Amino acid sequence: MAMVKSDKIWMNGQFVAWDDAKVHVLSHVLHYGSSVFEGIRAYHTKNGPAIFRLGEHIERLMQSSKIYRMKVPYSAEQIERVCLETVAINNLKECYIRPLVYRGYAHVGVNPIGTPIDVMVAAYPWGKYLGDDALTKGVAVKIGTWARMAPNTLPAMAKAGGNYLNSQLLKLEAVEDGYAEAIALDTQGYVSEGSGENMFIVIKGEIITPPVASSILAGITRSSVMKLANDMGYSVREAVVPREMLYIADEVFFTGTAVEITPVTSVDRIEIGNGERGPVTKAIQDAFFGIVNGDLPDRYGWLSMVPQSAAKR
Repeated sequence: MAMVKSDKIWMNGQFVAWDDAKVHVLSHVLHYGSSVFEGIRAYHTKNGPAIFRLGEHIERLMQSSKIYRMKVPYSAEQIERVCLETVAINNLKECYIRPLVYRGYAHVGVNPIGTPIDVMVAAYPWGKYLGDDALTKGVAVKIGTWARMAPNTLPAMAKAGGNYLNSQLLKLEAVEDGYAEAIALDTQGYVSEGSGENMFIVIKGEIITPPVASSILAGITRSSVMKLANDMGYSVREAVVPREMLYIADEVFFTGTAVEITPVTSVDRIEIGNGERGPVTKAIQDAFFGIVNGDLPDRYGWLSMVPQSAAKR
């Protein structure tokens, strides 16, 4: 997917031109993966661009930073405001927003003490992560051969750059084998998540998703879907999911900022349900997109409207 440039990126307190947003090649983050980040979407609504669950995303960014003992030189409120301003200054109606906290240039060595903590926020146009038809037609996936990190090895609850080396291995294998995505198992052999998505299954009318103990990232879209589904009258619970439960499920779907809510139509070439998007997945999609597109009331307070005045700064 080709990168579409926007005009400006916020770095350490100021906006710089897209092509000038650079770091030194000896920055700690390049050598040791010492970064934490978020992926956030802004949606085009009838009232203008709105960022989905901005506060919750930045809260998780600060929590990830704390886990890695990175003292962020800006408050959560400041970073939230920067996200709004970055969308506005680039005149984006809908976009992907990437805040990043990383260890910068000072010295090269595993010990990160003494490296500066740098912060940047970028916003740019971005389409459907798994393809334009994925939301309606679904995707074919496989169980990856790479397991998720075991407990007490790397903190799965932190959205950290280094964790995504694991994700890259899963994704590369899936694409090479002709699949859109991979599902990772945890070190006990139970379903964890995709390379960058949480998992849900629907079986006998019940919605089930793996727990945090299965080495998942506690996704914000995941929590949104659980809230929506509960309020729609579905039974929703967290439970350990054996691999074979995917094969016999009535429906399987991914959730995440990138994939939004994407149906899975086959796993390991075994057809899920009738091989197309199921009714529960569609009902949850309709409820979710109704809110983020502004067609239904924002009854949960999930949308932060981008102030149009900020674009004039």
